[in-house]
Amino acid sequence: MQQFPRGMPPPVGCTMSNRQRKKLASKNRGGYGRPRATPWTSSPSRANIGSLPPEVLMKILSFLDASSLYSVGYVNKQLHAVSNSNSLWYRLYTRDCAESKRKPLMVDEVADGLTSVAIQEKPMGYWKRLLFRKMAGFNTDKWLKQLKVTNPYTGLPRQTEHVLRSVGVTWELTVIDMRRRQCTFKPSRVFFSESSLSLTWYNLADLASIHIHSMQLHGVVPMLFDRHTASGRQSRSPVWRSLMAEVDMKSPNWRFLGACQLVRMKCSRQIPGFSLGQWRDQGDIVFVKMTLHFHKLVERSLLGSVTCPYMVQEPQPMFDDIDPEYGLHGYKVHLELHDMAKPIMSGHFTGLFCRRENFAGNHINLRAISRGKKAEHTAFCDKLCLKWRSEGLDGSLEKCCVVNVTVVDETDTPVWCISTAVPAIQMTDSTSYDYGGETYSMNYVDAGGRVFMDLVWMEEMRQYFLVKFWVQLPVAKINRLYRRNY
Repeated sequence: MQQFPRGMPPPVGCTMSNRQRKKLASKNRGGYGRPRATPWTSSPSRANIGSLPPEVLMKILSFLDASSLYSVGYVNKQLHAVSNSNSLWYRLYTRDCAESKRKPLMVDEVADGLTSVAIQEKPMGYWKRLLFRKMAGFNTDKWLKQLKVTNPYTGLPRQTEHVLRSVGVTWELTVIDMRRRQCTFKPSRVFFSESSLSLTWYNLADLASIHIHSMQLHGVVPMLFDRHTASGRQSRSPVWRSLMAEVDMKSPNWRFLGACQLVRMKCSRQIPGFSLGQWRDQGDIVFVKMTLHFHKLVERSLLGSVTCPYMVQEPQPMFDDIDPEYGLHGYKVHLELHDMAKPIMSGHFTGLFCRRENFAGNHINLRAISRGKKAEHTAFCDKLCLKWRSEGLDGSLEKCCVVNVTVVDETDTPVWCISTAVPAIQMTDSTSYDYGGETYSMNYVDAGGRVFMDLVWMEEMRQYFLVKFWVQLPVAKINRLYRRNY
């Protein structure tokens, strides 16, 4: 029988037996029954972008917009390095963020006295981060004007919630384990009160098997480079992340808030507004709550970076050399109590002052409600509780709520602002002879000031009476703010 070369069909005019045909067919098939390429055919050559010279690749990427250039950086290591070139991002920065209109600059052009060498001397990604920072605060002048309109009762910007919603700010909780791996969670509930923002995260079952090192709160803003593009097409756009708070989970600086049958709750002393609930038997995290005061909330959500928060500077009131008691009078205090979903009570107190002889040690007393003046007592008909929820379970932490305090001086400048969960502790001598009910105390102390409140629960009326509300500010803080030496 005539033999033919392996893998080659017989010449024209020659015949093959059935056995030779089956043998030839089996040899011409690869794995999983796919036919092999015959010697006289070759697969089409595939273009490899990695084989392009860097100059050509830079020229191609120079025609992309910021959003596309950002996405290209996630293709591979080579494109990541090229797409972070300072020349490419400087061109986008000057085109999109310059105050004066100018033509787009090419990569090899010189712009406004900056040579190509000076541009490349900046650290890698410098102009990229600068562009993102500019875009995160896009229309800064517009929202700054909106924030100048203040609420006469709280002394805070009236349009804080409107500005945050119009800019598109959202918030994310980043959980970091011991190996520095990260996972992010979007809040399950967002609640705006009169002077604070409350965020709650439920359904955190994924954290049961994680050894948590720290938690971070970021304000997240989408980068809308194309301002005329519909919002639905910006879902894959890059985002700017502004660090707002970071909590070390291994730190011992925690204070106990309370417990119910299933959950115990604690609050961080490092970040007063940060609190979490844990199962009493296992210790796993059930929920995380975060309260943020409106004071400089927009700036903190927009103008920080991924690793550094926005630094809130203390106000600088003008020095008054005429009034010898400057800094000791003319205060206004706004008090608000709420849970994480609805308000409980709100009060505004004006004309508060403190004489030198009434200093409480190293603090000045601002007495908004005194126990002996019944005309100042305030009643409210709602229970103090913080509700929580988990997978298939819910409950409430009784005798605890969020306390918002805003202290404003006579120039309508906030000098101390807090928003944190505070428990109501039943006093030892709990019976109030004035009201005939049980007395509870709600106190909060930190380096910036102190809050003291007494409440009486009237069972037959189903009401709380706020019978005492004092605020204390450190004398050292008053001296620093008003350039005094009390």
